[in-house]
Amino acid sequence: MKEYKILSARFERPDGHKLSVYEQEGGYQALRKVLGGMDAAAVRETVKASGLRGRGGAGFPTGVKWGFVPQDAQEVYFFVNADESEPGTFKDRFLLDYDPHQTIEGTIISCFAVRAHLAFIYIRGEFGWLVDRVQTAVDEAYAAGYLGKDILGSGFDLDIIVHKGAGAYICGEETGLINSVEGRKGQPSIKPPFPAVAGFLGKPTIVNNVESVATVPWVINNGPEAYKAIGTEKSPGTKLFSVSGPVKRPGVYEIPLGLPFREFFQDYLGGMVEGEELKAVIVGGSSVPVLPAAEVMNVNLDYESLQQAGTMLGSGGMIVIPESCDMVELIQVLMHFYYDESCGQCTPCREGTGWLHKLVKKLRGGEGTPADLELLEHVCGGMAGLTICPLADAAVMPMRSFLGKFRPEFEALIQETATTGPRTRWPRGEQE
Repeated sequence: MKEYKILSARFERPDGHKLSVYEQEGGYQALRKVLGGMDAAAVRETVKASGLRGRGGAGFPTGVKWGFVPQDAQEVYFFVNADESEPGTFKDRFLLDYDPHQTIEGTIISCFAVRAHLAFIYIRGEFGWLVDRVQTAVDEAYAAGYLGKDILGSGFDLDIIVHKGAGAYICGEETGLINSVEGRKGQPSIKPPFPAVAGFLGKPTIVNNVESVATVPWVINNGPEAYKAIGTEKSPGTKLFSVSGPVKRPGVYEIPLGLPFREFFQDYLGGMVEGEELKAVIVGGSSVPVLPAAEVMNVNLDYESLQQAGTMLGSGGMIVIPESCDMVELIQVLMHFYYDESCGQCTPCREGTGWLHKLVKKLRGGEGTPADLELLEHVCGGMAGLTICPLADAAVMPMRSFLGKFRPEFEALIQETATTGPRTRWPRGEQE
């Protein structure tokens, strides 16, 4: 079991968040290399050649995205998306908590590459302590001359603002995030225009995930070929997976893309805890289709392999589900989340997420009928691909996969209703 420490080198160090530790271990040398002899185009091409793909869920090539900024733009802005709210995902929290300077250095280099002079690190509202942690690191970077005017005597200026969100999942979508910072309601905007052309204050804006940005210094220091030598041809590099559920060793793991799930499950996670058997896995965060145990054991953990298997790599938020789990209860919890977090802007999402939650709740309440399963499918068909942002799809994909892969559990509830009538008591008293 080979370990990779591109992103996670300081995760287990209690002092890994300090500037002195980061500098002692080679921190900010990539920035010195960039400002000492590279131009913006060279940095963009280096990252593009590495094949680094966005780690927020979409997997779009980072260097290609940077190239969308018009070359004649006079004002460019850069946003680091740390609004990590996807159920099951907590890898960006680790990056900013245990090693914030890695993300700050990556942000400075990224801003140099796209010619931005103001950056925002947008942190999820519930992560209050993390805002303080990152602000302290930003203050250290200013004091050391890595931020502000004429950074390291290069003539390049950059300011970073740490911005705290207000607890809205929808602000993880890049245009919703931008609208939030502008002081407007955190709702997604219709695209085009895309933020790289007209984003913050109507100016070209790049929004990158924390993990994407944090990878940039390593790519600069070691070169694109070294990065491409890890992972697969189309999914190069490493990926952070945040693993929850009844496995022996849950947590955040950095693994090469393309690693077989079976190997990850057995060698890294140690398998299931005593007394539990594997039932299913949500590989990439709550918004991707679930895979039953028999299917997930035969997949590799990379973008293409998971797509072939009918799911997505997503954010790498891996939720391991035991045999003891009621799948209808689990999907009810997820549907309640998406119903609660819908911004309400688009009718298919506003109404559809509510109906999905209501129907699953009805099934679990012992009032379901076979027609309700057909209605669930019908509602999904009226949501997918019909909204401004992907939140509706994020609810539809797990809903459809749970219905398809674990339909007998839904049908058993309907049969129970036909036999015994509606429930008078809910499991564990839960009625949501």
